[in-house]
Amino acid sequence: MGGTHLAPPPILGLFLLLLVQTAAAQSPDAAVMLELKKNLVFPNASWWSDPDPCNWETVQCDNNRIVRIQIGERGIKGTLPDSLNKLTELQIFEVMRNQLTGPLPSFAGLSSLQEFLLNQNNFTKIPDGFFKGLSSLTAASLDHNPFDPWNISESLKEASALKNFSAINASVIGTIPSFLGSSDGLASLENLKLSYNFLEGGLPDSFSTSSIKTLWLNGQKSDSKLNGPIAVLGNMTSLVQVWLQGNSFTGPIPDVSALKSLNEFNVRDNQLTGPVPDSLVSSATLQSVTLTNNMLQGKMPKFGAGVTVDNDNNKYCLNVAGAECDSQVNVFLEIARPLGYPAVFARDWNGNDPCGWTGVTCDPATKNVTEIHFQRKGLTGTIAPEYSSFTMLTRLYLNNNSLTGMVPDALATLPNLSLLDISFNNVYGQLPNFRQNVVVKQEGTRIGQRDAGTPPSSNPEGSPGTPGSGSKMSKAVIVGIVLGSVAVFLVICAAAVFFFVKRRKRTGRVQSPNTNTMVIHPRHSGSDQDIKITIAGLRGAGSEGASYSSSGPSATGGDVHVVESGNMVISIQVLRNVTKNFSEENILGSGGFGTVYKGELHDGTKIAVKRMESGAMSDKGLNEFQAEIAVLTKVRHRHLVALLGYCLEGSERLLVYEYMPQGTLSSHLFNWAKENLKPLEWSRRLTIALDVARGVEYLHSLAHQSFVHRDLKPSNILLGDDMRAKVADFGLVRLAPDGNGKMSFATKLAGTFGYLAPEYAVTGRVTTKVDVFSFGVILMELITGRKALDDSQPDESCHLVTWFRRMSIGPDTFQKAIDPVLDLTEETLSSIRTVAELAGHCSAREPHQRPDMSHAVNVLSSLAELWKPAEQDAEDIYSIDLDMTLPQALKKWQQFEGNSNAEFSSSSFFGNSSAENTQTSIPTRPYGFGESFTSSDGR
Repeated sequence: MGGTHLAPPPILGLFLLLLVQTAAAQSPDAAVMLELKKNLVFPNASWWSDPDPCNWETVQCDNNRIVRIQIGERGIKGTLPDSLNKLTELQIFEVMRNQLTGPLPSFAGLSSLQEFLLNQNNFTKIPDGFFKGLSSLTAASLDHNPFDPWNISESLKEASALKNFSAINASVIGTIPSFLGSSDGLASLENLKLSYNFLEGGLPDSFSTSSIKTLWLNGQKSDSKLNGPIAVLGNMTSLVQVWLQGNSFTGPIPDVSALKSLNEFNVRDNQLTGPVPDSLVSSATLQSVTLTNNMLQGKMPKFGAGVTVDNDNNKYCLNVAGAECDSQVNVFLEIARPLGYPAVFARDWNGNDPCGWTGVTCDPATKNVTEIHFQRKGLTGTIAPEYSSFTMLTRLYLNNNSLTGMVPDALATLPNLSLLDISFNNVYGQLPNFRQNVVVKQEGTRIGQRDAGTPPSSNPEGSPGTPGSGSKMSKAVIVGIVLGSVAVFLVICAAAVFFFVKRRKRTGRVQSPNTNTMVIHPRHSGSDQDIKITIAGLRGAGSEGASYSSSGPSATGGDVHVVESGNMVISIQVLRNVTKNFSEENILGSGGFGTVYKGELHDGTKIAVKRMESGAMSDKGLNEFQAEIAVLTKVRHRHLVALLGYCLEGSERLLVYEYMPQGTLSSHLFNWAKENLKPLEWSRRLTIALDVARGVEYLHSLAHQSFVHRDLKPSNILLGDDMRAKVADFGLVRLAPDGNGKMSFATKLAGTFGYLAPEYAVTGRVTTKVDVFSFGVILMELITGRKALDDSQPDESCHLVTWFRRMSIGPDTFQKAIDPVLDLTEETLSSIRTVAELAGHCSAREPHQRPDMSHAVNVLSSLAELWKPAEQDAEDIYSIDLDMTLPQALKKWQQFEGNSNAEFSSSSFFGNSSAENTQTSIPTRPYGFGESFTSSDGR
């Protein structure tokens, strides 16, 4: 028996096996995973039923250690245990778009963690030190969670490999930390998304050295919002997409010539001033620019044909793209440049004639500037030499500001200058050699000194007019000045009263108090076609609503009605002429309110005229008529139909809109066969849905006041020649009382059955979430091609919302619910599923379960606006002959590439070229990272 080895008895082998399994089950990861399983509620218990966590669905191990947990988008409820940070080998953690609640556990110390996606749950708190020690982290998403207010702490700085950081609508407060994107902080950061939080303060200077490509800071909800200048953008050379809309940024748009990859630039709804730089207009890579609702000055920029432009409601000298300003306007802009284009000027500098601007006096005959009064304007910066361009200038007042620098020599060349007042500023140095008859007032300055030193007070003790000053003027002189000023004031008041009374007696013209243009009423102008429409929407959202006046019905129908916030009156005779006396051949559509007619003005402009039926003009009808005017004079957006004018003469009540030649969405969606139209393909439906979402988002949260539409439906969505959509029919719109649309208010039930939110139909109480419900129904209609209420269907399927929810439960039934005219590819089906899920959330029974419209915009834009490179022939690109040898082709390619070392990523999203991470693919996420780095806004 000497060399014979006996096999262990079977019972011993079984014991050893059990011992190994027991040891494995008692590993630290197994214990944590069992606790995690205990805290979660799964729709399908079989997912994590195996005794070994490494065999659980969507869990991956390496050497018996948990490295991936990917349970996103599975309808999971519950909380995350505090022990989660004991999974020290964890690399990927994805729980996005579930229904998880409670505070987050600390991730501190998880040095192997590369990615976590926690977005779109109901987490309530981020613990202190949450990011501490996450040295391998490259991507993090915290979007759309109702966290307690939190600051981005210094611990995030330890995630030095971070490329993608997204915390949209996540209750972030405070200022933007300087280490984000800085060379000594998160130098790898490429995508930063902090939209819809409570951030304040300015853009950090450290951004100038960053590698940030995507910068989303739009829609801050704090009182002061993000503010200050945006000059740092000019040094952010990697920028591709910039979203700063809905903040309080000031000053000019910087030179962006160094931004060689800039694709989208959105600064809507800020307080930016100054001319739009040529470098932005001529950018070779720019595809979309949004500048609406600022105070931008100079000439209206003319962007290239391939650039999508939204550029309303600014302070351009002329409302014609590319039209040059008057030379004197350009001089004033040059004067404002070293002052930082102050808002005090931008608010007042309207139009192309500076002679009407506050502080500017001109010769009435020549229109040459003769006096400039810029005292006490709070100006900072230097005195521009361009004042010398006003050769007829006699008096220049710059006193009591905070101006610095030296007085330009060019001012001494002014041939007619008699007075220059620079007193009580911080100017210094030697005065130019003025003519002997020029009086220069320089009290309170540092003229004669080499540098500025300490700036004096803008209203120092001893300055003229200050009580208790040390002025040598006698009391008699002061009394004389006061009495003289009072006398001049009384004379001016008397002249103003005389002018006003005389003006009120005129009956042939109406003038808007907010504009300098006269609108000649066609009845008195001698021409029925001679009309000028001043669109009130161009004055800026948030201006006061329209008010109405009427002289009452007359035998001739000649009463004139005025919208006092912007003249939009059109006579009935003009509208009769352009609609061929409201002929049947011009009818575009009709409804309970009346009939819509097509019209064409003498210059070829097409309009749509909504004529109310006289029987429909009850108090309710008149209220809706007035409401529509009031709303559309306060809001203006590229996806809201523009009101061009209105008419109230005798019993006539008419509204005039921009003409939308492709009609209603309902025609293209439900009646395309009868009306001989082509059915809408899915990509077109997606774009229409995004257009509507952006229009409604503007009404809810981006306009200066918050509105609820209350009647969203396909027949109120109009399409232009480019098939882009605009929301119409604002007769039921209501102003949300608290300014943000969250507080409900009671109102009479109005709208259309099938689109009414349950809480509104039952209680009559309204929030912006009733529009979100209606939008969800519209999404279902776009997916199915079926109406919200369809009497031709059986009772159990006539109501679209309930039927759609049933059909969405299983993959087989869901595909049967899709409009059969759609060409279903794998990509299209995936897109439809994402929109269907969004539709389900939007039409949730409880209002608090529905997302805001900004979320809908983000989701849809990630699907509708995916950028793809143009297909080119490789031989054309690299000039490579396919018959070349491999070394010849390689040398040719290297010459074309400039011998640069291109870094290719194995991951199309995260850019992680690690070989280890290419072995197991990350599951596709319909929303990309959080809300995707290519999606939209909110706009």
